[in-house]
Amino acid sequence: MTVHLLTTEEVAERFRTSPATVRYWRHIGIGPAGVRVGRRVLYDEAECDRWWESKVAGQFANGGR
Repeated sequence: MTVHLLTTEEVAERFRTSPATVRYWRHIGIGPAGVRVGRRVLYDEAECDRWWESKVAGQFANGGR
């Protein structure tokens, strides 16, 4: 199994936001799950995809709002 890990900066770029926003999402528990490796936080690309799909599915469940 190959796992592709993303940095905070790469996740921010992927979702067109700032690294500070990604860190805030992680702090309050609403963003994709990250794993601390030493001083860095890394994100599994597949987890980021699942998180995004759940956000999109939630939009449709709420009537597209």
